[in-house]
Amino acid sequence: MAVITKDTIIGEILDIDASTEEIFLGIGMHCLGCPASRGETVEQACMVHGVDADELIKVLNDHIGNK
Repeated sequence: MAVITKDTIIGEILDIDASTEEIFLGIGMHCLGCPASRGETVEQACMVHGVDADELIKVLNDHIGNK
């Protein structure tokens, strides 16, 4: 099982589990199709979107772990 951290690249997360797209969209990260956003880390994306990175990481890890 993959473990998501603040340094994990958004594109890698989407490659691991495409259904995580719904989580990103749900918190306002609607730019997932943009090549630049796929290259951002979780921490960078959270700073831009005003989201708590630790909370998002927990949600992502819980989601991926339950598959």
